[in-house]
Amino acid sequence: MTNVGGSAAEPAAAYPVQQTPPVAAPEVMTAGPNAAPAGAVAGYPGAYYVPAEPDRFTRFFTRLYTRSPRWAAPVAALACMGVGVGYTLLTDPTHSTADAIPTCLLKMTTGLDCPGCGGTRAMWFLLHGDVGAAARHHILFVFVLPFLLYLYVAWAVQHMFRWRLPQLRISTTTIGVVLAAWFVFTVLRNLPWAPFTWLYV
Repeated sequence: MTNVGGSAAEPAAAYPVQQTPPVAAPEVMTAGPNAAPAGAVAGYPGAYYVPAEPDRFTRFFTRLYTRSPRWAAPVAALACMGVGVGYTLLTDPTHSTADAIPTCLLKMTTGLDCPGCGGTRAMWFLLHGDVGAAARHHILFVFVLPFLLYLYVAWAVQHMFRWRLPQLRISTTTIGVVLAAWFVFTVLRNLPWAPFTWLYV
């Protein structure tokens, strides 16, 4: 290629580009006579990090957490479970109508069972000692419930009394397997053929 004057253009490689070596940011001294003040940002002299002031809502729950006794969290969790059990016993979901409140929007609009459909009824039957009927309404809930109860007991005992029960090791693989089984169960229970119709609630 030639330029306007007719002379050949020099290749770009003939003019090497000078590269400036990167300069590492200086470290912030945290000890000694030359120590920087707290919050100093490395590489930016005179710049300081100022943490945000927590709002009133955050301060309230922080104080509540730091001042609460050790037994408060397990008792609060137990109270929540007690409310759920009491609601189940009082409402008797086995005799409620399809449009009773609360209802499953997926079931009401499509007629399909959602992943949680039948769980409240399964709990009601378990509370009355009928494991077979509970499994009929939600077999996965019946299978998982003992593990969830043990996790709560082990956590509550350690939190309140510092007793360490054998811990259940729940890996990401275990969680993935349970979620996959739950998905397969949800699909199978909506198939309109025997024996899958036994799972339809």
